[in-house]
Amino acid sequence: MPPVTDQIVGARTRAAPAGVTRDAPAVLIPTPPRERELRLDLFRGLALWLIFIDHLPQNLLTWLTLRNYGFSDATEIFIFISGYTAALVYGRAMRERGFVVAAARILRRVWQIYVAHIFLFTIFLAEISYVASSFENPLYTEEMGILDFLKQPDVTIVQALLLKFRPVNMDVLPLYVALMLFFPPVLLVMQRKADLGLALSVGFYALTRWFELALPAYPNGVWFFNPFAWQLLFVFGAWCALGGAKRISRILSLPATLWICVTYLLFAFYTTLTWHVPQLNHLMPDIAEQWMYPIDKTNLDVLRIIHFLALAALAVRFLPRNWPGLASPWLKPLILCGQSSLQIFCIGVFLAFAGQFILAECSGGATIHLIISICGILIMSAAAWVFSWYKRVAGKGGSRAKPADGDSDLAGGGA
Repeated sequence: MPPVTDQIVGARTRAAPAGVTRDAPAVLIPTPPRERELRLDLFRGLALWLIFIDHLPQNLLTWLTLRNYGFSDATEIFIFISGYTAALVYGRAMRERGFVVAAARILRRVWQIYVAHIFLFTIFLAEISYVASSFENPLYTEEMGILDFLKQPDVTIVQALLLKFRPVNMDVLPLYVALMLFFPPVLLVMQRKADLGLALSVGFYALTRWFELALPAYPNGVWFFNPFAWQLLFVFGAWCALGGAKRISRILSLPATLWICVTYLLFAFYTTLTWHVPQLNHLMPDIAEQWMYPIDKTNLDVLRIIHFLALAALAVRFLPRNWPGLASPWLKPLILCGQSSLQIFCIGVFLAFAGQFILAECSGGATIHLIISICGILIMSAAAWVFSWYKRVAGKGGSRAKPADGDSDLAGGGA
């Protein structure tokens, strides 16, 4: 039987009382199904690949990642898309079922990501400890940041549960947990006044930068990704999803906007080029260097935000929603990775350490670097295909209710 929204329902054929005009037939207009925004999945999958490559030692593919050509990198892409899709999924739930239900769903997702982080932390420690002991190389424990765990495992475990102790390459999931934990009240405000929510986020970002607000880490220092600063990009993504993107679309289509973005990206490219070619540094004015540096990633430097916004503006301009390339089989692996981002991110962390271990133990030069990078991407893509296949099979079998859009992935599920 077709869904009720696809049926045309007529009035009952019964006689109307005398003097009363019969009501016109009630017609329910078919509601087209919501199409998944494949551009979000595409760029989320691309961010996963770039994060994996950046976590490996320097190799040929590393020179294809964003961080070598500008101020921002894959992290900004991931955080923005996460805020965007979280607002879509949970904003709809808040409108249809109220604040309490939507908040409960968000907190459930926070718990899922927290558990995934603890599981990833445990397996990651076991992987590093096994390699370090088997090959009698304690440098692995020091390089990957688990030396404190081996010295004081009881204290370190507690600190890890509090998200204060994190080995190398494991800073992303705690950031998502922190951002999503406080997302219910943020979303409630943005449902009523999206501009007010964004303004409050900007103000909090400014206070964070001014007063150097941060969360402490163990055994010393602060969180590598300061959630007080990175919340701005997350909230901006939510603002775009709740109508902001449509409102600024006219500005983004202006020729002046295009040239401003291109000019800034060229400036960022030249600046990063001076890091690799010191001979070019003499062309950079001293006053510009004093103003720019340090370009802080921990507290999401303004230059990084502007660089990401310029990239996003060009992406929206040249890759429309109905871009035919989204149906290309060549981009399918990226899209599938983006649709199972939590699982693929965890796999990428394991593969990154395995790649570092192989590169440390084997001397194969640029060739082995390239092979490891490509193999890692192929493994991630194959895993994403398996996850996608399982979702299709489970959905056809009817063994469980179909989840809401995005509930099964990292960013769409609210992280």
